[in-house]
Amino acid sequence: MGVSRKAEMEMTDLPIHLASADYMRLLPLAAGLVRPEGIALTLTLGRDGSWDTRNALMGRVNTTEDFDGGESSMGAHLVRVAKGDRSMVALPIFVLRGFIERDLYVRKGGPVKHPADLADRRVGLYSWGASGAIWYRHAMERMGISPDAVQWVVGDVNQPGESKKVAFPAHVETAPEPMSKMLADGTIDALWSPPLPNGFDAASGPIIRLFSDSQAEEEAGFRATGIFPPMHLIILRRAVWEANPWIATALTQAFDASDAAFDAGQRGFPDAAPWMYQERTRIGTIMGARPYGHGLGTANLHAVRVFAETAHRYGLIDRMVEPQEYFADYLDSSARSSS
Repeated sequence: MGVSRKAEMEMTDLPIHLASADYMRLLPLAAGLVRPEGIALTLTLGRDGSWDTRNALMGRVNTTEDFDGGESSMGAHLVRVAKGDRSMVALPIFVLRGFIERDLYVRKGGPVKHPADLADRRVGLYSWGASGAIWYRHAMERMGISPDAVQWVVGDVNQPGESKKVAFPAHVETAPEPMSKMLADGTIDALWSPPLPNGFDAASGPIIRLFSDSQAEEEAGFRATGIFPPMHLIILRRAVWEANPWIATALTQAFDASDAAFDAGQRGFPDAAPWMYQERTRIGTIMGARPYGHGLGTANLHAVRVFAETAHRYGLIDRMVEPQEYFADYLDSSARSSS
């Protein structure tokens, strides 16, 4: 029996194995509804939106050869590039984005009721150099508060082992216990945290958000900056990329096609939430048709530059890294593909 042309082509595709959290926007790619040209892609995904699973996968992506690449913190890669470490190649595939004003928590009835009240206060931070922590600093500047005007306390939010053990300046305190408890007890005055802290209750506390209408604050931030903060992206091990540089462009195009297919599905059957149709219309009005789009368009270049500038301004990297350097290998791949 002969082999079909499709099967023959698939047998010659280059096998690539990536790992990422189980983001719903990757569903068309994970299900094989979208395929990267010339690549037989395997995606190992997390389960149930688990923070622990995602962190474990990212650790393996960054420190082992279990995968050809996958999800990585933008901040971690920025530090690599600034130090001259070229072991990984960044692709402009921004698998995780998120607004961050919702992540600022205070104690109900406590001293912090407005952003200005953060000055000279003890403020918890889940990680000194994580991508979200860089965007927190940028948000504080927009709120009129210098990140240097607070006393930072870094540590776990709810349970031991959550915070990545990375170096931070001597003047920064290490939290002696989970910071959700410290905030409820009053030993810190505010907390920047992606996961919900234990004790959060928007109505009765003891922990509440500083901004009761955080969506309004985030929309205002987007209108002011044009930035939908990218947090994580896809990286490749250098040896994998050097063997086949064309895969950088092919993968970026495929992830972008997956994102477009997900959006099309939600337009056709907006069933992810009861009022998804209305919410999609509102988001489109504010942010445009493709707020999650990948690649190096103007908006993404602007966001990456602001991210690097903020990291440099507060000493997280010792020199400025322009987007063209951050994505130098991808740009090289694109130039080769178009020549």
